[in-house]
Amino acid sequence: MIVAPGPALVVGLGNPGPDYAETRHNVGFAVVEMLAARAGGGRFSKHKSNADVLEGRLAGRRVVFAKPRTYMNVSGGPVAGLVKYFSIPPADLIVVHDELDLDFGVIRLKLGGGEGGHNGLRSISSSVGTRDYLRVRFGIGRPPGRQDPADFVLKRFSGAERKELDFAVDLAADAAESLLDVGLEAAQNKFHALSG
Repeated sequence: MIVAPGPALVVGLGNPGPDYAETRHNVGFAVVEMLAARAGGGRFSKHKSNADVLEGRLAGRRVVFAKPRTYMNVSGGPVAGLVKYFSIPPADLIVVHDELDLDFGVIRLKLGGGEGGHNGLRSISSSVGTRDYLRVRFGIGRPPGRQDPADFVLKRFSGAERKELDFAVDLAADAAESLLDVGLEAAQNKFHALSG
């Protein structure tokens, strides 16, 4: 008997509320919203784990799309709650997040490793008890001059970046979908060549 794989959990990181909606730190939300639309759309609904959730099918799999309702730095609680509720093993957890160490629009995929000073990732690793989950890293670049990175990530994208943003979000969504479909190594081979 062939047992179908359980659901995957794709979490986009961001901050709740309209003040943060189009900031660099919220690009994870944008990617997960695009993935959810590809999976048939519908409305995200509030889950008891303190996240907005939508279930669908993507790349032939059942997928739970989630956006924590907490601030970025304490994303771990909602993610751990979803992992437990849906019985998600770490190998089926994909976190989409902004990445200062990559140029704008560059997409990189990885499994585990450090958090690179990203407090949202640190919170998730601590709450789920492992760093060994998949990440879709969306490059937002480094702040200009001496601007504090903490301020930079809460600013909106520049005009030039906004012209490219839809394409980059689409590419990140493609990369996440590829992780679900063909796994990490094949997805890395494809998307690391595509984006810088």
